[in-house]
Amino acid sequence: MLDIKYIKEKPEEVIARLAKKGKDAKEEIAAIIELDDRRRALIGETEQLKAEKNKTSKLIPQYKKEGRDTTGIFAEMKKLGDTIAENDARLKETEEKLNGILLCLPNLPDDDLLPGGKENNQPLRYWGEHRTFDFEPKNHVDLCTNLGLIDYPRGTKLAGSGFWIYRGMGARLEWALLNYFIETHIADGYEMILPPHMLEYECGLTAGQFPKFADEVYKIENPTDGRVHYMLPTAEAALASIYRNEILSESDLPKKMFSYTPCFRREAGSYRSDERGMVRGHQFNKVEMFQYTLPEASDAAFEELVTKAENLVKGLGFHFRTVKLAAEDCSASMARTYDIEINIPSMNGYKEVSSVSNARDYQARRGMIRVKRADGRIEYVHTLNGSGLATSRVLPALVEQNQNADGSVNVPDVLKKWVGVDVIRPEGK
Repeated sequence: MLDIKYIKEKPEEVIARLAKKGKDAKEEIAAIIELDDRRRALIGETEQLKAEKNKTSKLIPQYKKEGRDTTGIFAEMKKLGDTIAENDARLKETEEKLNGILLCLPNLPDDDLLPGGKENNQPLRYWGEHRTFDFEPKNHVDLCTNLGLIDYPRGTKLAGSGFWIYRGMGARLEWALLNYFIETHIADGYEMILPPHMLEYECGLTAGQFPKFADEVYKIENPTDGRVHYMLPTAEAALASIYRNEILSESDLPKKMFSYTPCFRREAGSYRSDERGMVRGHQFNKVEMFQYTLPEASDAAFEELVTKAENLVKGLGFHFRTVKLAAEDCSASMARTYDIEINIPSMNGYKEVSSVSNARDYQARRGMIRVKRADGRIEYVHTLNGSGLATSRVLPALVEQNQNADGSVNVPDVLKKWVGVDVIRPEGK
């Protein structure tokens, strides 16, 4: 949520920054200013009426003591009470309208981001070299099928399109990736969190996914008690709410944590021809990094998370690039995002395996997550998140970049202790 004080002080600046994200917010900003002025006027008027009512009510004992008729004073108090009730109703309606607009506005992009979408994304650096082959390489779908790593038809039979089954060495390879990520984060001093996979609405609201993107997640209604939960689309939705409605001490920060969860997405529309297999799906595994920081520390925290994501990919030996996203390509909740993109040879390009983002105080305002400074001041924290990593694109890159002419796949050194073999071979070879 944006700072309403900043909106009122610099409306044109807010409009210009949101335009970089492709959002024409002129009408919303005007409505916010008008509604906030109305809200303040109603609060002032109601407080004055309540003070007048209290003052009048104090006259009743005196009138009774003097034997005076109190009919008029009771009538006046009833009139004041009715007006106060009407104002309270108008205030509630005004605040609901105001919050409704504020909750749907995206975060302001950082000043250094280029406007526009993917066409203005900026590759910052590359690592490693493209894998070259002296044989005709296979794509990851054929490799995973031939090696018995992934069972696509039976995954579809169990859950429909967009689902798959890891089998045998495929399951071990997937679990090895997750263990590698987890072991690295623990070594870096991050706290491991295993959150619920079903969340309440407030979690999506705090993370900035709701109300605008509520239709993009799976919703579960409990028929016995009327409760509604949402399957988490990413662990960020849970981690961003751990300290919702709390005030942390300055000495508590930073909070560094990570979480392994399956993620559930309603991937709308049809996939492109190069996105078959595991590249897009309704359920995938991911390890998510998250930090709560002081505002002045969030830039350094962002760089730390980017470096951590890059190092995970380096450890696997992948060729990749780090890309600074243009404002419109950042998600609605984020002020800045860097993507780590790995090369999947059969796709003739790069696919994102990690997005590292800084929400600044956007999520903290929505969730009332604050910090009390040593001098007593209370302000909002900053929140950051980063994939570390999502496996559904790592595994396709792994098998394609490490394939051999005979259809076997070399296991990266960092994974061998969990997989148990150096090379995954077709059955019978």
